[in-house]
Amino acid sequence: MKVIAFNGSARKQGNTTILIKHVFSELEKEGIETELVELAGKKIKGCTACYKCFDNKDRKCAVKNDIVNDCIEKMIEADGIILGSPTYFADITPEMKALIDRSGFTAIANGFMFKRKVGASVIAVRRGGAIHAFDTINHFFHINQMIVPGSSYWNVGIGGEIGDVDNDKEGIRNMKNLGENMAWLLKKIKSN
Repeated sequence: MKVIAFNGSARKQGNTTILIKHVFSELEKEGIETELVELAGKKIKGCTACYKCFDNKDRKCAVKNDIVNDCIEKMIEADGIILGSPTYFADITPEMKALIDRSGFTAIANGFMFKRKVGASVIAVRRGGAIHAFDTINHFFHINQMIVPGSSYWNVGIGGEIGDVDNDKEGIRNMKNLGENMAWLLKKIKSN
């Protein structure tokens, strides 16, 4: 089994990465392979509403000059998908939004190709707006007919400067519980 995570932060190895790695540690304890893709520094264009994914049905976005199709391929191959983002004006980053829009539209156009995969959101926040960002990512999972595990609280870690989230004991506990629940769910799905 494999879980792929996409970090939508503009900062590599920042608070969002730290939170994702806490989830990964629990998944890896259960023998689940993990991979992190950092979107930092990558140019990702938003959806152009060309609808070619509905015509082509080739499991690819028609826009081919960035990393989105590589990301879609990794999502197809994975059993679980984590989408992580810092909070920008009470929502996710533009790069994460572009990835969600294009991969989600492509998935729906190709028979809901993420259906019944496990999806989890991870949100880093300095102060406010995290729940809206959390909801944005969960909307992607729900419209794609994915299964979303819970945690002991929403999947949010608080911190401004890089590394500050490690001081948020409740946030780290949420990530660890999320990883445990995600591993349990993945194993239950695989056993059927």
